[in-house]
Amino acid sequence: MAETPISIQSFIDAGVHFGHRASHWNPKMRPYVFGRRKLIHIIDVRETVRGVLRARKYLKQVAAQGSYVLFVGTKRQASETIEQQAVRCEMPYVAQRWLGGTLTNFKTIRSRLGRLEELEGIIEGEQLATYSKKMQSSLTREYKKMFRNLNGIRTMDRFPEVMVVVDPRKEKNAVREARKLGVVSIALIDTDSDPDEVDLPIPGNDDSIRSIDLIMSLLSDAVIEGRKEYEAAQQANATGPIAAASAE
Repeated sequence: MAETPISIQSFIDAGVHFGHRASHWNPKMRPYVFGRRKLIHIIDVRETVRGVLRARKYLKQVAAQGSYVLFVGTKRQASETIEQQAVRCEMPYVAQRWLGGTLTNFKTIRSRLGRLEELEGIIEGEQLATYSKKMQSSLTREYKKMFRNLNGIRTMDRFPEVMVVVDPRKEKNAVREARKLGVVSIALIDTDSDPDEVDLPIPGNDDSIRSIDLIMSLLSDAVIEGRKEYEAAQQANATGPIAAASAE
């Protein structure tokens, strides 16, 4: 997939500049508002670009160190994009429901992943046929629910270094847990939210699928760049001793 270009025009085409109704805004977003149009706040796209560039630089550094970036967006407009972009850059994600304690009670959440794997073994193997029809239905429902909520974080065996969020107002519980644990938060944030709640705000439309897709694609690109650097460094470290031994 080609890298997504960064341009003010591409942001405008995606509707990134459309905020909420002026009557529903958070005054702390004032520095990011360009003006009003028909009672709708217009976001200053130059501020959006600045936020994206800062976020990309940081995410590339994090990925280059081999750390996790957790993508979070459970609202209908964001869930599909969050899953797609997280999978694309091989990072964990939460796209359906944020389970309380996902970070602050991480050990318990990890234990539930064990149950998910147990259910997978039952359903994908021959053991399911040994249960009654009622129990088969119950196990299948349990598996589908757990898979929907936990599959995106099943590879996350330690805390993420940073969390990328779509709409911190919607994901307030996730943002709160990140702040409590010192996990850096980057957020696509609309005019109705408090930018002080996140570490690196990216002012922009967090209700439009096109807007969300554009911003998340740009951030995912940066993670991929960082991962390439990390993998190259790992490979160099692995082949270094061999090359040295051959030289001798």
